[in-house]
Amino acid sequence: MLVPQRIQSPSRVLLSGFSDEAALDKTVDQQFAAMAALGLHYTCLRFIDMGQGVKNAMLLDDAEVDQCVAKLARYGLQVSSLGSPIGKVKLVDEADGTTNRYVPFEQYLREDVTHACRLANKLGTKLIRGFSFYHPKGSDPAQHLPQVIDQLGQIADRCAEHGLVYGLEVEANLVGQTGHWMARLHAGVNRPNLLLIFDAANLSTQGYSGYEVYEHYLAMKPGLGWLHIKDYKHPGPVKRLEHVDEEALKHFVPADMGDSGHELILRDLADFLPTVQQRMAAFGVPGVFLDLEPHVRGGGQFGGFSGPDGFGIALRGLCRALDYAGIDYSLREYAELSS
Repeated sequence: MLVPQRIQSPSRVLLSGFSDEAALDKTVDQQFAAMAALGLHYTCLRFIDMGQGVKNAMLLDDAEVDQCVAKLARYGLQVSSLGSPIGKVKLVDEADGTTNRYVPFEQYLREDVTHACRLANKLGTKLIRGFSFYHPKGSDPAQHLPQVIDQLGQIADRCAEHGLVYGLEVEANLVGQTGHWMARLHAGVNRPNLLLIFDAANLSTQGYSGYEVYEHYLAMKPGLGWLHIKDYKHPGPVKRLEHVDEEALKHFVPADMGDSGHELILRDLADFLPTVQQRMAAFGVPGVFLDLEPHVRGGGQFGGFSGPDGFGIALRGLCRALDYAGIDYSLREYAELSS
């Protein structure tokens, strides 16, 4: 475990998190109360219950969105990013043994992507989290690179029409499954509003060592926009996996306890932060977000769970790692309380 040592630094990150992970029932009040109680000013929306049952935020109706915006204000929260599932669909309509769905891209762009843009604007965030499409299981990602670059470019352009950034998250089983593939996608798409989201555990779960994870982070730096924070503790010897059974993953831990090498990554980020801050400022984003997505009670293809206690443990672990790396952050203080 890292030994906390508070080092003052001019560099500061903005802490946020997927609030659905902190709520036992994913109700809006449970989620937002947990974020506020933990001292966070921001939240990332993914799954939420506004009183009509749990649904992805993409499926909220207009009345529910208005209610959600009012609840955010009541709890003193802002949305860091919309945690959309955009890009988690098949590239081609081909049976490959998975349950991933296929949607014709023209329809997907017109309906899902446009709706995500409108929703992000209503929620007051400039950032949409997304993915890089599922290539057929067992196929070579390189075979599909031109199609993915074209489709991601169209998504980025649609986001730009709404004044938004499309953040591409590295994740197993997608074309952008490694930092090196993400770098190729970023360069190929070549849109200023397409940025990359680094997630160390999404690489560790594929069997990469801590230093290999760091190398993937280095590959993503030219397009880095923000980070998701979760870590993974291998139960046995590290073994490379060509395909990850995401529903079977259960060894996630706080950022200062895992095998992903967050101490090395964050120490490099401390020096690189001004560059990323400038990159984000160009889009009116107030800083560089670290979105907690701990999964400490388990994770799957479309989400995970930590509970209010697990989320708090993960937040404290991240703060220790940031202290160790010399990166500043802020939590709510007494002076912010209204009478």
